Amino acid sequence: MISEGKKTLWNDYQKEIADDKYFYARSCIRQNFFPGAEKTFLKILKEELKKDVYDDPRHTTCTGIAYHSDVVSLETTMTVVARQFALMTERGYSNFVPSCITSFGIYTEVLELWAHHPEIEDKIRHFLLKATGREFKVPENLAHSSDIIYKYRNEIAGMSKYRLINKNTGDPLRVVEHIGCHYARMFPHKGIGGAEYPCVLSGLAETFGGEVIDYPERRACCGFGFRQYVVQANRGYSISCSKRKFESMAPYKPDLIITNCPGCPYFLDSWQYVIAEMEGKTYGEKGQGIPVLTFEELSGLMMGYNPWDIGFQMHQISVEPLLDKIGVNYEPENKFCGSQGRSIGKPKIPESIKYS
Repeated sequence: MISEGKKTLWNDYQKEIADDKYFYARSCIRQNFFPGAEKTFLKILKEELKKDVYDDPRHTTCTGIAYHSDVVSLETTMTVVARQFALMTERGYSNFVPSCITSFGIYTEVLELWAHHPEIEDKIRHFLLKATGREFKVPENLAHSSDIIYKYRNEIAGMSKYRLINKNTGDPLRVVEHIGCHYARMFPHKGIGGAEYPCVLSGLAETFGGEVIDYPERRACCGFGFRQYVVQANRGYSISCSKRKFESMAPYKPDLIITNCPGCPYFLDSWQYVIAEMEGKTYGEKGQGIPVLTFEELSGLMMGYNPWDIGFQMHQISVEPLLDKIGVNYEPENKFCGSQGRSIGKPKIPESIKYS
C-alpha cells in the first residue's frame, strides 16, 4: 500500500516531454559564458539521437533578465515571446525547447497567464501582428533542454565512453547538483520532480554512475538573482549566496557540481575564483576549486567529446582534475587553441587558486 501510494504521488511530479521535432531557443548569456554547451546539446540530439532540432538564427532574447530587473514591462516581454512562438509556427514546429532556465520560466509564466486570461493573449496577438505582421500558435509542448537530456539519459549513457567513476579507486564520483531557481519553483508541476524533489540533474548523474550528495544549501540560490548582480551595489550579497553554498557542500568533498541554468555555472564557477582572491580560500582538493559543469557539458564529456570542443577552457575553475579522475584522454597543449589550431591566447594564471 505504501509503495503504491508513493508511485501515485511520484506520478504527479512527472511531465510530458515531446519525442522529436524541437524548436530550440538559445540562451542570450550561455552563448557568451559557455558557448560550447549549446553546441554540445545540438550535437548530441542531432548526431547521436538523430532528432529533428531547428536552431533558428532569427530568435532573440526572451527579455528575462531585463523583465525580472524591472527594466522591460510584462506586455513587452509577452510580445517578444509571441514573436518567438511565431518563428516556431512559421517553421512548422510545435515543441518549444529553451536553453535558458529563466527563459523556461518566462515562457511558462506567459502561457499560464494566457490560459487564465485569454483576453491578454488576444491583446498580445494584436500587438505582434501590428509590429511584425506575424501570427503564432502556442506550443503543444514546452520543455527545458535539460528535460530533453534527462528523457534520453539512458540512451546517452548507453553510448557513453566514460562513467562518473574514479578510475583509480573504482568509487562513484561525488556529485553536487544545483537546479536553476526558475526551473520549478514558480510552477512546480512544470519541472520533473517538482520544486522539492527535482531529479532532472540528480537522475542524470546517477545514470552516469555518480553519487549525488545531499547538502543543507542544496536548494539555495546560486547568487545570480538578477538584482543581486545586475545592481553593482548588491554584488556582495550575490557572492555571499554562493559562498554559503560552497561552505555547505565543502564537508562532503564533492568532485564536481552540475547545473542546468546558464547563470548558475557562471557564478558557481567564477565566485570560487573571487573568494580565493579575496580570502585565500579554496573548496576543492589541493588548493583547487570544485569543477562546475552544465548538463550538456557533462553529457558530452561522458560521450567522449574533446573537452576543448565542449568549451572547458572557458571555465575559471580547472576541469583537468576531474578529467584525470575519470580517465579522460585529452591534450593539454590544445587547451587554448582555436578551430584552426592556432593559439587564442593563454590567460594570466592566478596565484590564489591552482589552475591547470
